[in-house]
Amino acid sequence: MELFEKTLTQDHKYKGRVVNLRVDTAQLPDGRECIREVVEHNGGVTVCAVNENKEIFLVKQFRYPYGEVVTETPAGKLEIGEDHADAGKRELEEEAGVAADNFVFLGKFYPSPGYCGEIIYLYAATKLRKTHQHLDDGEYLNVETVPLDNVVSKILAGEIPDGKTQAVVLRTAMMIEKGELEF
Repeated sequence: MELFEKTLTQDHKYKGRVVNLRVDTAQLPDGRECIREVVEHNGGVTVCAVNENKEIFLVKQFRYPYGEVVTETPAGKLEIGEDHADAGKRELEEEAGVAADNFVFLGKFYPSPGYCGEIIYLYAATKLRKTHQHLDDGEYLNVETVPLDNVVSKILAGEIPDGKTQAVVLRTAMMIEKGELEF
């Protein structure tokens, strides 16, 4: 069986600053029609920045949808047409106040493929140098450095629920373990 759904109609219900919402009519592989609700998002990027002491930069910020402070790697959304590597470097400096001489693409992450088209691009960064933090208007966060091993332990214990952070930290830790990252 071919696993494909053909889009028959699209109805944009909401167009916002961060996301759009559309309701599609699609044709299933067996010919029946169904409704698909889709959140459109430009995509994002997250960076696991590791210093020479094997500590990573984490940010803590209040996330309104959850009503709590969430621990994450520096991250942000892509501007339309923006290269994801450039966005990662921009977000790392904006949020953590550091730049990296070694910036390695680790792949992509689909946060919610059942209803959202967002793709988050994952990067590891080493050979760090201090610059200046310059947060976006209305962005408030705290930055901390934490030993990579401690962050991996917190992820495995369920203490860091953010999916993109889990993915990028665990991939980075595996690369370090295999000797695949330069410091």
